[in-house]
Amino acid sequence: MTRLRIGQVDYIEYLPVYHALEDGLLVEDLELVKGTPAALNKMFLKGELDITPISSIEYARNSDQCIILPDLSVGTDGKAKNILLFSHLPVVEMEGKRVCATTSSATSVALLRILFEHYYHVEAEIIPGEPNLGAMLASSDGALLIGDDAMKVCRKVLREKQDLLITDLGEAWKEFSGERMVYTVWAAHVELAEAIPEIMNRISSLLSESRAIGLDNRKALVEKAHRRTKLPRGMINDYLKTVHYDLGDDARRALTTFFDYAYKSGLTDERIKLNIWGE
Repeated sequence: MTRLRIGQVDYIEYLPVYHALEDGLLVEDLELVKGTPAALNKMFLKGELDITPISSIEYARNSDQCIILPDLSVGTDGKAKNILLFSHLPVVEMEGKRVCATTSSATSVALLRILFEHYYHVEAEIIPGEPNLGAMLASSDGALLIGDDAMKVCRKVLREKQDLLITDLGEAWKEFSGERMVYTVWAAHVELAEAIPEIMNRISSLLSESRAIGLDNRKALVEKAHRRTKLPRGMINDYLKTVHYDLGDDARRALTTFFDYAYKSGLTDERIKLNIWGE
């Protein structure tokens, strides 16, 4: 078969999974394709990627096309630190207001809709926008940013003591549901898994081994992330400590809870079950 194309979200929290592959510590005949979560979702669903980290909500919307790789995800148990709503008003006072949400994300926007409806009990208009805080707030009462963009903006807002409230959606979800939040799973096309099952075993093992190497080389990860983002090393190190990469019982229960609320909010057409390779 042709060389495998593997998606790579180009944010700090994904470095532990890809560091060893980027630096040649593990050798495999594949191509890493970098992009935002939303961009990789689209490429995967168009058949332009073989395996990718896919936003949890996009897996739910396309579960008939996907099979999840075992024991690999990206999530947090409480504060996410990079899924942030910046607003002039407390969230509970945003009834009838407008929020501009980054086009870089899918799961985070779905999470915001769920929290608005079921936790804060407000109905707000959510519109898409490029991840630029000033432009977003020029036309809206709030702005949702994710990933490295959110961390950079948060640091700037706090340093300059800007008159903005910052709501961490991971923390809000934990307060509401009692569960951790799983933002991403890794998925392959069902057709690939059925046609070449050995590929699934090989890539699952490869990514798990790469993750283990990455997590054992925290200093190298921090240095690489610092070079790319210019964020302080201490901030990056503290942030990486909050991220979970497993897909154990807690993560699976959390995903199921999130999918149930997505269904209740009309974000999926049916209740979703996890289709995990080898199970």
